[in-house]
Order: sequence, then C-alpha cells, then structure tokens
Amino acid sequence: MNKVILMGRLTRDPDIRYSNGETATAVARFTLAVDRRFSRRDSDQTADFISCVAFGKQAEFLEKYFRKGMRAMICGRIQTGSYTNRDGQKVYTTDVVAEEVEFGDSKASNDSYRSDSMGGGYQPQQAAAPGPMGAGDGFMNIPDGIDEELPFN
Repeated sequence: MNKVILMGRLTRDPDIRYSNGETATAVARFTLAVDRRFSRRDSDQTADFISCVAFGKQAEFLEKYFRKGMRAMICGRIQTGSYTNRDGQKVYTTDVVAEEVEFGDSKASNDSYRSDSMGGGYQPQQAAAPGPMGAGDGFMNIPDGIDEELPFN
C-alpha cells in the first residue's frame, strides 16, 4: 500500500504547466512545508519541505484557489523516478502525487490557532474577529449565485 497524508503550508504559488499533446493536461508542482512533531536538539529545522505534484482537475483547483502561505491537506502516493540531467548525471526524484487536495486555513487566519505543547496539532486560542473571511467562524462567505463556479458541486 502506498498512501500519504500531509498537512502543511505552500512555500510558493503552485507552478502550473500544461502537457504537450492532443489534450493538454494541467500539471501543478508545489512544495509543502510540513511541521515536524518533534524537533531534534542539534537541528534548527522544524519542518520538512516535501515536493508534490498534481494532475488534471486537482492541478487546476490548486492553480485557482491556492497561494503561497495557505495551508493545504493532501492525500496521495509517493512516486519515485529518475532522469539524466544536462551534465549526463542520473538524478533520482521523489514526489508526492496529490490525488485529493483540501483547504486547511489561510496564513491570515493562523493567528487564531496555536500549536499544542508537544508541537503537533492545532488548538483554537480564541474566536477569529469578523473580517474578510466571514463572521468569525473561520469560514469564507460565498456569495449567492456562484454555485456553478465552485469545483466541488
């Protein structure tokens, strides 16, 4: 079984390209910064930076709705590969192929959360103030009449 579940923040906007051929397929490449549950005493690194790729509808969803700093939750699989670079050296790759992508929260709403004392999970500190994200419940208000534009109807 090859199953990966990750939650982290995008380190940059997804890089979207389209495959060549009769029917172009969207390909999104992005990196998730995933917090480690515990940190090592001799290391300052508290996150792993995991290369991810999504295809088709998932890639288009990422392009349309995700930006640098947003939290994403993905389910997928690990895929390894290799290629020969311009210098003739063989390069090995490891990517997580995102088969499912879901919203976490945006960086702006992160102020209402804190990491628990063990470094894993997040617990609400206080209710978010009303603002552009909605009425303080952490959900974005979606105007009436745009249901047909949403990718998850």
